[in-house]
Amino acid sequence: MSRIRTAVSIVFRVFLAAILAVTACTPALAISRLKDMVNIEGVRDNPLIGYGLVVGLNGTGDSLKNAPFTQLSIQTTLERLGVNTRGETMQTKNTAAVMVTANLPAFATQGSRMDVSVSAMGDAKSLQGGTLLVTQMMGADGQIYGLAQGPVVIGGFSAQGQAATVTKNVPTAGRIPNGALVEREIGYQLAAAKSLRLSLRNPDLTTAMRIATAVNAYLGGAVATALDPATVRLDIPASYTGGATGLLTDIEQIKVTPDKPAKVVINEQSGVVVMGADVRISTVAIAQGNLTIRINETPQASQPNPMAGGNTVVLPRSQVQVDEGSAARMVAMPEGVSLQKLVDGLNALGVGPRDIISILQAIKAAGALQAEIEVIG
Repeated sequence: MSRIRTAVSIVFRVFLAAILAVTACTPALAISRLKDMVNIEGVRDNPLIGYGLVVGLNGTGDSLKNAPFTQLSIQTTLERLGVNTRGETMQTKNTAAVMVTANLPAFATQGSRMDVSVSAMGDAKSLQGGTLLVTQMMGADGQIYGLAQGPVVIGGFSAQGQAATVTKNVPTAGRIPNGALVEREIGYQLAAAKSLRLSLRNPDLTTAMRIATAVNAYLGGAVATALDPATVRLDIPASYTGGATGLLTDIEQIKVTPDKPAKVVINEQSGVVVMGADVRISTVAIAQGNLTIRINETPQASQPNPMAGGNTVVLPRSQVQVDEGSAARMVAMPEGVSLQKLVDGLNALGVGPRDIISILQAIKAAGALQAEIEVIG
């Protein structure tokens, strides 16, 4: 009986190991929902901008001598309230001129609220404890779409003494949660649309075709058409319940496997290198060596004998060491090597991110890197 149990246990372990091996060899598919891959043309936020004043600062506002626009704004605001200050000398530091920005959400209705960002324009030290006065928020067409007002919330602070200053984050920029009221709506009738265009967030021809195929298979008709790598057109059937809104609600949960090009993204400033899983290189040999020069200065003072006279002089003593990277090795990369093999080979050379950037650019120049290199930063 114990032998039977032992044999069953061995068979089960072998079967489990086979399953794990097959699972490990199976590539993971990045299946995504349609709503996470596309944007609907015409459904977007609209940037708004305004100019206003933040008051109530504890002496950390603009100095009116260096920020004359702040003084003019204060005078204009007071004149609207019936106070004439023209020709008077102002010395207040409790007010700061700011730019107010916001994004008007799609389908925002009149009376709804949105967040706004406040940023100082002059030489204000901090906006802590300030309150934004009523500010008109305008769109790119010059129309007023919102009114902003309220206490400014900042994520930093600044403290200053006679010999030291402490600053955390940026105290001259902050936000007002729900600080603006929508005064004008942007008219867009989504339900009345006869056709829609889906804009891919990561344009790719294969992905666009897969989206169109998946939508047509789900609806059972030729509804979706891939126009280009970035656009898929949807023709709304006249008999479809709910129109365009109902169609989008039904198809936004469709799962699609996106495709992506082989790309290497390099940030020259930070030294960050990001390589996609499809990056391949042809047969190539890589060698990396660094030339390091070290110069140590140890000056020595030469003092003459007191009886002999003379002056004390400083004699230079320099030690120069040159390291040509004699420990560097050459590594051969076979045809069609994968990303993991490429990374392992570069790590075997003991190179850092900066050297990896140079090596990848050299491989690309040699025509052995089968991927696109994008340099940012």
